[in-house]
Order: sequence, then structure tokens, then C-alpha cells
Amino acid sequence: MIGVLVSGQGTNLQALLDAGLPVVAVASNNTKAPALDRAARAGIEAGAFPTVEFDSRERRDEELAEWLAERGVELVVLAGFMQLLTAPFLERFPGRILNVHPSLLPAFPGAQAVEDALAHGVKVTGATVHFVDDGVDTGPIVLQEAVAVRNGDTAETLHGRIQEVEHRLLPAAVRLFLEGKLSSPVAHA
Repeated sequence: MIGVLVSGQGTNLQALLDAGLPVVAVASNNTKAPALDRAARAGIEAGAFPTVEFDSRERRDEELAEWLAERGVELVVLAGFMQLLTAPFLERFPGRILNVHPSLLPAFPGAQAVEDALAHGVKVTGATVHFVDDGVDTGPIVLQEAVAVRNGDTAETLHGRIQEVEHRLLPAAVRLFLEGKLSSPVAHA
């Protein structure tokens, strides 16, 4: 059973749903995330956990992890979740958290990956699915695919092409995990 963490539109969430994967819960740090509406329309339980409503981010992550566990979540997928998770969350799901990122990691980690790639003038960037550890986009890489940077690309046009790749890679990685064909060294640390 999959729990998906989102912050925005939820296009990667939709890719998981379109792939027929067993998403049972969707949570966001953003009470106004359109992805929460997308989950509700799909009949999936959704909840918002804005950090400002908790004493600390760690406390929020404890509550979030408990909420997911109560719904039978075994794998957590970060699909455009724009906050770092703290130790209480990571310890609850060791080796069972996947993230999708819009670059060929380890290049351009962090929240501005597409803009950073353009600013550096690279000719190729891409998408990466990786396991989450306690760093910023530093966990073991699962799948990657390159995307060419075209002359005249803006952050929006490039990100749009990267998202098309993400929408294929993320469901593929989740399916590998669910089929037992993928495990993380993070789980064994």
C-alpha cells in the first residue's frame, strides 16, 4: 500500500493512479494543494499537515508518519513534496521512501534543479527516482533518464519535458519496489 506526499498540482500522483498502483493515502504540507482535490476525486483519503500547525517539523513528521501507518502504508512516495523529512519520519519508513527529482542526480539537487541546470548551461538534464535518506537528494539512485536541453528552453518548457519522463519513471520504480525487485541500502544501514 502506497502513501503519496505532495505539495502542488499532483501530476506525478496522477501518473501513479493512472498506472493502477495501490495508493491508499495522500498527504500534503500545503492545505491548498490541488493534489489533495485530485486524491479526493479518486476516492483516496487525503490529509494536510502544514508545519505551522505543529510545535516543530519533527512533531509534524511524527504525526504524518503515524497517519500514514494507520492507513496501512508500506511505501511512501514523494511526488513533488517540497519539504525535507526529519528523522522521526525517516526512521518510521527506513528504505521505504522514494522521491522523484527533476535532474540527473547527483547534479542539481534541491528545489531549483531545473533553473540551476539552465543557469549552468548544461546540454542534458533529466529525471531521477531515488531512495530518500537524511540528505538533500542524496539517497541511492533507482532510475534515471536524460532529457535534452533545447535552445530557447525556459524553466517551464524544460520542466514540462522532464515531467513527462517523471510520469513514466516514478510508476516504474514503484512497481519494481512492490514486486520485490528493488530494495534500498538505506533500509540496512
